[in-house]
Amino acid sequence: MSTLNAAALFRKNDTLAGIPLPDAHEFTAAPATHGKVTSVVPDLRINVEEKTFALNGNTLHVLEGIDLQVRAGEFVSVVGASGCGKSTLLRLIAGLDLEYSGDIVYQGNRIAGTDLGRGIVFQEHRLFPWLTVEQNVALAFSATNVPTDERRNRVLEQLEIVGLRGFERAYPHQISGGMSQRVAIARALVLRPKLLLLDEPFGALDALTRLKLQQELERLWAHEGLTAILVTHDVEEAVFLGDRVVVMNSHPGRIKRIVHVPLERPRDRTSHAFQDIKADVLSDFAQVEVE
Repeated sequence: MSTLNAAALFRKNDTLAGIPLPDAHEFTAAPATHGKVTSVVPDLRINVEEKTFALNGNTLHVLEGIDLQVRAGEFVSVVGASGCGKSTLLRLIAGLDLEYSGDIVYQGNRIAGTDLGRGIVFQEHRLFPWLTVEQNVALAFSATNVPTDERRNRVLEQLEIVGLRGFERAYPHQISGGMSQRVAIARALVLRPKLLLLDEPFGALDALTRLKLQQELERLWAHEGLTAILVTHDVEEAVFLGDRVVVMNSHPGRIKRIVHVPLERPRDRTSHAFQDIKADVLSDFAQVEVE
């Protein structure tokens, strides 16, 4: 198991042999990850100058000055208090909302809508109760021309990967909440996206199920060779899963700082190093007002 390289954050105007060093919100030296190699080239460039909503005749400033780059194969956690705009940011990356000023570029192309190469998992599993597990996952193919036999093979393969073989003919009311969330993850992955977006996917689950699914998500991320962005309000979850933790401020949502997590995978939550990083991130929320 390789150890992630600790990456220093450089000042914006520093130079090395006349070459400017990266800003704190840009990528730094690529860390080694569990069973995979992370590219030093940014796969995703996020530049949101401003995102607003109209509310009761007023303009609500939700995001401002977001500048972030994500490498291929990297796992980035975004953490912040409720109302800081982190879920809105994820929707912009997914292409579900295009009304903002700035540019979000994925693999060289400006995001201009949803795309099969970007999968998303929400907090609610959003399964159709009248469909079986297998049928719910197969819905991902509804806008594709993938042949029927290949669809079934890929669905069964994905259910095997998330540990749900044997439950393909079960209905959502016959399985647990954690299993339902696995179905949602399988549905997001069955189209083989390279970028997985997760909007507090375990927020509604009990603590023990959440811990187990965090481990499963880490395994799937490594197995599938994914780039992943997780939005969460759970600091421990953010540190456990992320190569970097993006800490956001509120009103409007801005990146306050980025914390690198140079720890071996799988991570030991009880270690002093893990607890130190967790405490460091938590210090940003010590006096956050309840919203």
